[in-house]
Amino acid sequence: MRVSPTSHSSQLATQLPVSLASRRRWLAEAGSGLGLLALGSLLADDTPPPHSLPSTSTASAGSLNGAAAHGKSSNNACEQPPHFPARARRIIWLFMHGGPSHVDLFDPKPELSALSGQSLPASFGPVMTRRKVAENPLLPAVKPFRPHGESGLQISDFLPEISRHADDLAVIRSMHGDSVNHPQSVYQMNTGSILMGRPSVGSWLAYGLGAESSDLPAFVVLPDPGGGVKGGPPAWGSGFLPATYQGVTMRGGDSPILHLRSAEPIPPDRRQATNELLRELNRRHQQHRGDDELSARIRAYELSFRMQATAPELVDLRSESAETERLYGLDKNECAEFGRRCLLARRLIERGVRFVQVYSGDTNGWDAHNDLPKNHEQLCRTTDLPIAGLLTDLKRRGLWNDTLVVWGGEFGRMPMSESGTGRDHNPWGYSVWLAGGGVRGGMAYGATDAVGLRAEENRVAVRDLHATLLHLLGLDFRQLTFHHHGLDERLTGPSEDVRVVREILT
Repeated sequence: MRVSPTSHSSQLATQLPVSLASRRRWLAEAGSGLGLLALGSLLADDTPPPHSLPSTSTASAGSLNGAAAHGKSSNNACEQPPHFPARARRIIWLFMHGGPSHVDLFDPKPELSALSGQSLPASFGPVMTRRKVAENPLLPAVKPFRPHGESGLQISDFLPEISRHADDLAVIRSMHGDSVNHPQSVYQMNTGSILMGRPSVGSWLAYGLGAESSDLPAFVVLPDPGGGVKGGPPAWGSGFLPATYQGVTMRGGDSPILHLRSAEPIPPDRRQATNELLRELNRRHQQHRGDDELSARIRAYELSFRMQATAPELVDLRSESAETERLYGLDKNECAEFGRRCLLARRLIERGVRFVQVYSGDTNGWDAHNDLPKNHEQLCRTTDLPIAGLLTDLKRRGLWNDTLVVWGGEFGRMPMSESGTGRDHNPWGYSVWLAGGGVRGGMAYGATDAVGLRAEENRVAVRDLHATLLHLLGLDFRQLTFHHHGLDERLTGPSEDVRVVREILT
């Protein structure tokens, strides 16, 4: 039976659910005998044992029981204390989709210039490429590197605005991953695994710390409007965590979330009656089956209802000064769009969003196989000024000391050329940088080999980066667990060979 909101909604709310609930009860009770034994086994498998939760049970980070004990929904108004004092409260992750070239941006290699045009020496070992190594001569950096700031940190001329913040950056030059392909590497950088279906970093933080705002989600994603991410939405999915912790995609303009507003105006009394009817139907349905997806859908509707009032103001940038707009490059065609999303990221964290991920690059993005100079020139021009503006704005608004900014892609690029002036994928050695809360600025940590092919000194795996991010927000990666199919799962995986990169911390 289809129910349409009418002036008799109050009667429907008292009459219709009775019959529906009766049918559901009959079906549930008819099948309960056959499924009773299996149900007990399944519940035992999915219920976290006491030892998997931190010792301070009801309000501990990473405990769903903590949210329930406080009588709050698990994705809103449920801020939970960290395991230990945090250096930062939130993260803005600037994801350069496609793989920016570390040897052209943050990892200067004089020997690469000296060997320009030559084949990779055999001393560097075998390399997996799309062509024979002999057909891909070494290609020097497109633009020169120069020392910047008091630290003398070397950064490419591709990034003149970010270079002004050299003393704020901790550049990790020894990152390495496990896949040469985009989707798997996107998954690994976002979820810790090259396999699809695990929770993303933002989901783990939302699960472990909760949200600071009852009117906005804890985890927001601002995708590039030019196209999708290779690997798709699972990059910001919640995996085996409850569905309520997945990232919420948002865009600029008058409609930040699709279908947030009704197509036609609905009188407040009709909307209230409809909402009460839906709430009662859902409540009665949930009494007969514990459905994570239904629970997440209910909370999503409740959050959407609250966001109808908060989101329009959030994305209305007219309240920002002309000087702030210039700071983010909103007055320049080449970077206005990315600048708006960086400014929106700042507005989101100001209002209590825990984790914001801003993507640069469409389906191909920084994937410069053919013409790296043109590709990186365009994308650096798009992102350089807005990112520098974001760093400046965080400082002057008092957000710098408790906001962590992360910059990087899913991998780097080869020191050898491809198709003349392009470069192939390189997951074996690349760079990311961190800035803001709890991070030492003006330093480079680790190193790749002489030509930038492989991480060689103080190697940092993706799981080490994730452990460091959790640590900065006051979470012990060993304690932040979720019991799933008999295992205490965690962001950094089962390996014990995981470390916090303490050398870059204040």
